Formats: sequence, structure tokens, C-alpha cells
Amino acid sequence: MTGPAAGGGAEGPLVFLVAGEPSGDQLGARLMAALKAETGGRVRFAGVGGKAMAGQGLDSLVPIEEFALLGVAEILPHVFKLLYRIRQIANAARIARPDLVVTIDSPELTLRVNKRLHGFGIPLVHYVAPSVWAWKPWRAARMARYLDHLLTLLPFEPPYFEKHGLPATFVGHPAVEAAGQPADADLFRREHGIAESAPLLCVLPGSRAGEVRRLEPVFAGALGLLRKGFPELRVLVPTVPGVAGQVEAAAAGWPVPAVVLAGAEEKRAAFAAATAALAASGTVAVELAVAGLPAVIAYKVAPLTAFIGRRVIKLPCVSLPNLLLGRMVQPELLQENCTPQKLADALGHLLSDPDARRVQIEACGQIVGLLSPGGELPSRRAARTLLGLIGSDESQ
Repeated sequence: MTGPAAGGGAEGPLVFLVAGEPSGDQLGARLMAALKAETGGRVRFAGVGGKAMAGQGLDSLVPIEEFALLGVAEILPHVFKLLYRIRQIANAARIARPDLVVTIDSPELTLRVNKRLHGFGIPLVHYVAPSVWAWKPWRAARMARYLDHLLTLLPFEPPYFEKHGLPATFVGHPAVEAAGQPADADLFRREHGIAESAPLLCVLPGSRAGEVRRLEPVFAGALGLLRKGFPELRVLVPTVPGVAGQVEAAAAGWPVPAVVLAGAEEKRAAFAAATAALAASGTVAVELAVAGLPAVIAYKVAPLTAFIGRRVIKLPCVSLPNLLLGRMVQPELLQENCTPQKLADALGHLLSDPDARRVQIEACGQIVGLLSPGGELPSRRAARTLLGLIGSDESQ
């Protein structure tokens, strides 16, 4: 790795980024684009990311697909390889001597990298706060020992960390970045041969292999039941690179015609064209709310993970739009309630009842304002915060 030493220089500051899953890859790519915009392109990158970050110029040290794990039962078989990669990434950062290390979400990977880098004189920033308001509240105090700054997606998160001495900045949620990018729903339907009157369902079974493996059979069962009441039903399946092949193979056997889509533009157009959505719990719940697409949120984890989670997580709901609005706007069907029949019943209600869709759309209309402080793009706010921490005079 070549270029000026820490402190910037003719080529600008060096930012070492670490993302461990597709959503973090997208977040990292937006951040990289914003840093370029703020510095007029005078910024360099190194670290770990996926295809989106590669598109912004990152040559990833290791394949991001290795880290697409979730839950205790899923991580245990891979723990030694995970620990090896953590050491490898931390060593690479120490050798590079960047102006800043920014780790993105995926705490099982990224926070361990930060711990190994603490004390080497490199400013350490984590992007996306762990949900200490939901479980493991002691993590906030622990993170304050080795991090220098935290960028949060949700407005109520900074105080949980600031009380332990960790500065935190609410920068906003990345889902709102698509709010001002309209898509042509009619054109999308025509291009895919979908009648204007046909009920159209977006199905999103997750961004990790384990999620897709658990949820896809249940989703397929729900589609089979829905087909009886909605014979013209069509399905769109926006997916991400890490599981695209797995999802495409599964969708080929579904009982309704399904189109698998890739890329942010196709996803945005699908959300605009669809009647309703069935989605795995996660960031996509916010994306659906921002897009104004009525949705049912579902999730299942391994039995061991569920057993542990029920004893440590005390929340009335899991969907972020529901948490932010303080009421159950997006129906949630989790674990033993995540069955084909219950999913089909909830989706059938949305597909057949315009008033039910309208109520959800109107409630979710508040989400954009709640998740975009000052009305500015979260990625630009995050980039300016990071450049301020570097003390760089590169920003315009």
C-alpha cells in the first residue's frame, strides 16, 4: 500500500473501512462516495468490503462473504476462521497507519477489530450502534473503552453511549437516501410483462445464507396459500450478491411466477410497482416504510439463538418503523408465529384491502423525517463528521 503517511497529503487522508455483510457494504459505499464528494476526490481507501465498496475503489483484503453469519449457532462452527480474519484485518490496519479506521455494523467482526487496534494511535470510529437499548446494555460502557467516536442511525441512540464517555453523532438512516429518487412503477410492470391490475408482492427472504435457508420454505408455503385467493399474483424478489444464486434457485420452485432482481435501481422500482411486501426483519423494514410499501415482517432464527434471545431481549416489537412510531404499524410474525398460514392471512389482508394499505402508508410517512436530521443525506453528514475527526482541511 503506497501513498502519504498518516495526516493526509497530496492524495488526501487514508480511511481504512471494515464492513462484514451486504447492508454494511452498501453503507460503506455511500460513505465512500460522500467522502469523495466532500474532499473533491482527495481521499484514499483500504480495508474490507463487498461489491458496492469495490465499485467506489476499495480493493478488499478478504471476501466479505466469509462474514455473512448470524447468531450463536451459526457463528460457532466458524469461530476459528473468524478470529484468524480479525487478526489479519487488524494487522493490515496497523501496517497501513491510516488517518482513520471506520468499522461498519457486524459487531462480531468489527468491534473485535477495533479492540485489537486500540492503543496504536489510530482514531477508531464505529458506524451503526449495536442495539444496547434492546439487549446487552453493558456493551455501551465496554465500547467506550476502545472507540473514539460512534455514528448512529437512530435518533435515540447517542445518549446510551455518551453517558459512558463515548462521543456519538446521529447521522441518519441510509434508507432515507432513496426517498428522493422516484421510480416509474408503470414502466417497470410493462418491462416485466406484469398487468396493471395484477397483485404484485415483493418477497425479501434475507441477505444472509442462514436467513434465506430458514425463511424461504415458509415464504414459499405462504405463496402457495395466497395463490388460491389471488390466482394472478406475481412475485418480485430483490436480492443481494451474497445470496443471489441461493434465492434464484429457490424462487424457481415457488408456486407463483417470480422475478429475481439485482441492484439498487431494480429494487427501488420493484418497491414502487408492488402492492405489498413480505420481508425478513432488518434494515429492509425501514426501506419499505420509506418507500411507502405496506409490508409484513417475518423472522426465524435457530432454536438455540431464539432460546437465548428471549431471555435477554425485552422489546415490544422488532421492526424499526414500529419502534420509532411506538405502535405496531408493520405486522410482525416471528419464530413460532412465522408460519405459511399466518403469513398468508396477513398478506391477504394487505393485498385485498386498500384501506389497510393506506393506513400503513400514512403511518410510515413520518419515518423519513425521523431518520434524516436537518433534512440532509445521512452519508454526507457521516462524511463531514469523519473529516472533522481527522482534522483534515480537505473538505470543501
